Amino acid sequence: MRYGEKEIRDFDVKKDLEIWPNEHKKDYLIKVTLPEFMALCPRSGYPDFATIYIEYTPDEFVVELKALKLYINSFMFKNISHENSANEIYDVIWEKIKPKSLKLTADFKPRGNVHTVIEIDSKNL
Repeated sequence: MRYGEKEIRDFDVKKDLEIWPNEHKKDYLIKVTLPEFMALCPRSGYPDFATIYIEYTPDEFVVELKALKLYINSFMFKNISHENSANEIYDVIWEKIKPKSLKLTADFKPRGNVHTVIEIDSKNL
């Protein structure tokens, strides 16, 4: 197994999703785009691809970007639905850093003539 595969397969979100202190007290928006999301359909096992957009206003912590990338890449070995993957990512980030606001958009590539976009926004919850 190559080092990247091992890093992704062994990723444990509870201990490996690194966070850093937010050194700035003003409100500002962090936008992260992850265009290579992949997970496996829980029914067929076929791969599903998406672009994940994360926007958040940090409070005391920010997410370290390499750790976030590895977390997102760890889905490539999971059998998980569009809805469950989007909600899991949102919930993990929300619980880990407790931002002032968080919006996640999962824009899945069409498959079988179906295009799915899932949006979860703390302002609407």
